[in-house]
Amino acid sequence: MSIFEAIVLGVIQGLTEFLPISSSGHLRVVSAFLGWPDPGAAFTAVSQIGTELAVLLYFRKRIWAILSTWTRSLGNRELRSDMNARMGWYVIIGTIPVGILGLALEEQIDSIFRDLRLIALTLIVFGVFLGLADRYMRRHRTLVDLTVNRGIIYGLFQTLALVPGVSRSGATITGGRLLGFQRADAAEYAFLLAMPAVFASGLYKLTDIGGDEYAGWTASFVGTAVAFAIGYVVIAWLMRFITTHSFMPFVYYRCALGVLILTLVSFGVLEPRGGEVGDETPALSSQSEQSGEQRNEQQGEPDTQADPSPQETPSPTADPSPSAGVDPVTGWPIDPQTGLAQDPQTGQYRDPDTGENVRIDPQTGLPIDPYTGQPYDPTADEARSAQ
Repeated sequence: MSIFEAIVLGVIQGLTEFLPISSSGHLRVVSAFLGWPDPGAAFTAVSQIGTELAVLLYFRKRIWAILSTWTRSLGNRELRSDMNARMGWYVIIGTIPVGILGLALEEQIDSIFRDLRLIALTLIVFGVFLGLADRYMRRHRTLVDLTVNRGIIYGLFQTLALVPGVSRSGATITGGRLLGFQRADAAEYAFLLAMPAVFASGLYKLTDIGGDEYAGWTASFVGTAVAFAIGYVVIAWLMRFITTHSFMPFVYYRCALGVLILTLVSFGVLEPRGGEVGDETPALSSQSEQSGEQRNEQQGEPDTQADPSPQETPSPTADPSPSAGVDPVTGWPIDPQTGLAQDPQTGQYRDPDTGENVRIDPQTGLPIDPYTGQPYDPTADEARSAQ
């Protein structure tokens, strides 16, 4: 990932994290629109640390009051009825569901949950839920009315955000509105509740940065720093906005974006599990394979998938580029051991036939299919045709 990509994605993360429109979904969608590889779940999780630092800064007085009162209440019974002490327990209790499901569904979060069709559907469906809850539910409760049961319900709604497109703030705010909480109170608890889960997820995914991930350490740091700066401005604006406005503008935006994504996928403009279809990213379907054959014919190149054997009588006037040892899409050299394109700067592996970023199985030395989780041999014709 280049620094420019990291800056753009950091801006997207900062703009969308606190708005109920899904930051992880936007990182995935914007990358596809621009023809960039999927930034990956690790970059998404780590960049969210920046926006949560913005929450820490914006609510610093409130957070300090919660931490100090909750800590002192462990040894002082009189403080246990204090709202700040209770809030500490509500945040802990509400974080448990997302922690359990986040670990249980880690493989799906890294693979099938990042399908653009699923993201589009969740943008629309949960946008409608937010709109209905915001318009028709009573709004008579404040944070003083939080209880253990309501904190758990909040936490269950937060687990929905494990699917990109749902939106962490959107899901928890929807849960709060269904419980009758006022907009500002629902949003404040949603932001406080997100902090432990996001920090834990980001620190956990730090171990995945570099190596086989598309985003390296430098890009991840830049994206996180940009997300922090933009995020602080956005959260300050949003807390003022929702005191006098409803969430309906975000509902309309979610539905429009979801319809646009589904339309572009249906017409083949976007590949649901890759980047942009065409010269930018090889596709996974037979339709994209045909388009690849047409490009080869126009460029005077042999179809390497249809006939992997070298031409016995190459045309003396044919251009030798692109080289057989270089991926024509990314320009990365082909690793002879794996048969995959490898970024010489980050070490990220990419399957030239599918356009997917993949990890290497340390036991077999083979790439791991991001959708099945099983190792496969990209150089075997039979295995490739079977897919």
